[in-house]
Amino acid sequence: MHNSSEGTPLLGERSSSPSTPEHLLPAPSQTPTPRRRGGYQSGRRRGQRGSTALGRVSNFDPKWWVQRARYYVPITGWLPNYQASNLVVDVKAGFMVACLLIPQALSYSSLTHLPPAYGLYTALVPALVYGMLGTSRHLSMGPEALISVLTGTLVKGQLKHLYGAYSPGMPPADTVEHFSTAVASAVALLSGLFTFALGMFRLGFLDSMISESSLRGFISGTAIVIIIGQSRIMLGIAAASSVHSTPWNDFKFMLSHLDQTHVMTAIVSLGALLFLRLLRAVKSRFKATTWLQQIPDTLVVIVLTTALSWVAKLGEEHGVVIFGKVDGDLPHFRLPRVPTYADTKDIVSSAITITMIGVVESVIVAREYASRNHYAVSSNRELVALGVSNAVGSAFGAYPAFGSLSRSKLNDRAQAKSQLSGVVTASLVVASLLGLLPYLFHLPRGVLAAIISDAVISLLSATPGAVAFLFKVQAWSDLFLLLFICFCSVAASVETGILLAVIISLVMVIKRSNMPRIKLLGRSTENDNDFYPIDGAPPAAPGTLRRLSFGSSSSNDSQDESGPQSRDNSSSGSLSADTQAQHIDGVLVVRIEEPLYFANAGQLHARLNRMEMYGDMRTHPSEAPRMNPTRAVVFDLVGMSDIDGSALEILLGIVHEYSRREVRVLFVRVCQGVRLRFEQAQMGSAGGEYDFSDIGSALLHLEQQLCIPSSS
Repeated sequence: MHNSSEGTPLLGERSSSPSTPEHLLPAPSQTPTPRRRGGYQSGRRRGQRGSTALGRVSNFDPKWWVQRARYYVPITGWLPNYQASNLVVDVKAGFMVACLLIPQALSYSSLTHLPPAYGLYTALVPALVYGMLGTSRHLSMGPEALISVLTGTLVKGQLKHLYGAYSPGMPPADTVEHFSTAVASAVALLSGLFTFALGMFRLGFLDSMISESSLRGFISGTAIVIIIGQSRIMLGIAAASSVHSTPWNDFKFMLSHLDQTHVMTAIVSLGALLFLRLLRAVKSRFKATTWLQQIPDTLVVIVLTTALSWVAKLGEEHGVVIFGKVDGDLPHFRLPRVPTYADTKDIVSSAITITMIGVVESVIVAREYASRNHYAVSSNRELVALGVSNAVGSAFGAYPAFGSLSRSKLNDRAQAKSQLSGVVTASLVVASLLGLLPYLFHLPRGVLAAIISDAVISLLSATPGAVAFLFKVQAWSDLFLLLFICFCSVAASVETGILLAVIISLVMVIKRSNMPRIKLLGRSTENDNDFYPIDGAPPAAPGTLRRLSFGSSSSNDSQDESGPQSRDNSSSGSLSADTQAQHIDGVLVVRIEEPLYFANAGQLHARLNRMEMYGDMRTHPSEAPRMNPTRAVVFDLVGMSDIDGSALEILLGIVHEYSRREVRVLFVRVCQGVRLRFEQAQMGSAGGEYDFSDIGSALLHLEQQLCIPSSS
C-alpha cells in the first residue's frame, strides 16, 4: 500500500523513510558560491525560498494546501490511495486487536474506579481521532495499565475530599460516580493539552529525557502495585475501609486478611490467570503455528468463565461477585470541568505525570514498529495526534488514553497495513457498547482482575533481564536507581515513583550537560605538530592512543567549518611505546569538543582554573599547584559549532580576565558561525585572537611573540 503522508518529511527535519517521493525532494542547488573565510553556501538564498513559499500561499496554490493537509491530517494522504486488497488484512487485524482491547477496557476501568462503560469510551473516541491524525499504522490507542492506575490513584485521592465534605455521612452513589468521571475527564483534557503543546512546540525529543533504568524501575514498581491490588480481588477479600492508602499498607492488609479468602472466587480467578499464562507459554513455544497465535486468549477466557458462571450460578448460589447489569450506551458530549471539592493542583500534577509516561511509551512503540515495517513516523506529529485524541475523548467521558505495547504488537503480528485497522477496532467497540454488555452479566469480576494481572506480569518479564545486564556491565548507579525507584513505588505510591524517576533523570541530564567537554592537549615527543589529550595517566599502548594530527595551514583552510577529525592510529603503527604527550611550558592548549550554551558554559572558568594549577582535572584541589604560571591559552574550537549569547558573555569574561593578567588568548579552527559571533561581540578588542587555522600556527605565533620553546 502506498501511503504518501508517511513519506513526507517533517518541517525542519529529515524523514527516516527509506524512500521519499520525488516531488517532495529539495530542488537541486545552483552552483555553489564561496563563503567568506571558507565553506560554501547555495546560490539560492534562504530569503528567496521563503518568499517563494509565501508566494504559493498568497496565490492559493491547491497543491500547496493538499501537501500541507496530507502532512497535518494523514488520513487525507493514505485514504485516497488506499488499496482495496489491503481491506481484508486491516479488518482482520482490527478484529484481533478488538478481541484484546474490549476485555482490557472493561478490566482497566476497575483500576480507575470508574464504571466499565468508561473503559470502552476510552477505547472508542481516542482511537477514532488517532486514526485520522496519527502517523503510525500499528499503534493501538486506548486504555493502558500504567495510565489507568495513575488515573485511578488520582480519582481515589480526590474522593477523600468528597467524602470529607459529606462527613460524617456518605455521599450518594450517583454523586460519587459523577465526581469520579469528572475528575478522570478533567485529567484527560489537561493531559491532551499538554501533549498537544509538546508536539506544537516541537518537543518530541523529550521522550528520551527519562533514563531507561528510571523508567524500568517505575514500570516494575507500578506492575507490582497493580498485582497487589488485583490479588485482593482475585482472592475475594473485601477492600480496606481507608480511602487513601499506600500500596505497602494494602499488601499488609491483604496478608492479614487471608483467612477471609473467598474460596470459589479464588478458584475461578486463579484458574483464569493460570489458563492465560499457560496459553501464553504455548504460544511462545509454537511461534510458527499461525492458527495458535491468532487465538484471542482474553476473549476465550471471558466467554468460558461467563458461561461457567451462568451454568453453575456462581453469583446466586456461591457468592462470587459478578459483573452485573451495566447500561451500554454511546458516550454523550459534555465539556470537562474540575468538579467541586476536587484539588485542581493535584489534577494538573497528575496530568503532567500521565503525559510524561504516556508520551514515552507511545512514541517508543510507534518508532519501534515503524522501523520494523520500513515507514516513517514523526514524534512531533505523534504528540499532536495523541493530544487531540485525549482532548476530544475527554468531552465524551474518556480518561487518558495512549498507545499500548501489547495491542500494538498484536496489530503488527496481524500485519496491519494502515490506520484503518484502528478504525475497525473502534467500530467493534461501538458494537460492544450497544450489544455486548448485557451478555457479560454473569462474568466474575475476579476474572477481570486475572486479565489485568496477566497483562502486568508481562510488564515485569523484562525486569530480570535488565537487572542481569546492569549487573553484568557493573552499572551500579543504574542498578541502584532501578531498584530504588521500584521500591519507592511499592512502599509509598506510584506518584512518588514517577516523581523520583523524573527528578533523578533530569538531575543526571543537567549534571552531565552542565560540565563542558574540554580536554587539555600536550605536544607529542615525536612530532611537534601532533597533540594528544593529557589525562594525567601514563601514555597508552601503541594502537590505543587517539590523537589529532594537524597539517599545513593551507590544508586546514578547507576544513574551516568542521576541522579535521580524530584519527585512530591502531592500524598505522606510527605510534611507538615511547610516545608521550607533554605539557607546553607556560601554555594551555584546550580543546572544546561541543557547542557552548548557557548550561555548560558556567563551569568553564572553574575548569580552566584547575587546569592552570594542576594540568589534570583528576587532581584533588587540596593538593598544591604543580604548574608554572600561564602565559598563553590556546583554545581549539574544533567541536564548537555554535555558541549562544549567555555562553559568549561568559567566554568574553574569561578572555577579559586573562587579558587583565597579561595572558594571551588565541582561538584556532573557528567555524564561520562562531567567527561571526566573535566579530559581533568584539572578541578582538577583549584580547582574543581568532585568525589561526591550526594549533601549530598559533604556537608558532606565540614562540615569536613570547619566546616559548618549540618543544618541551
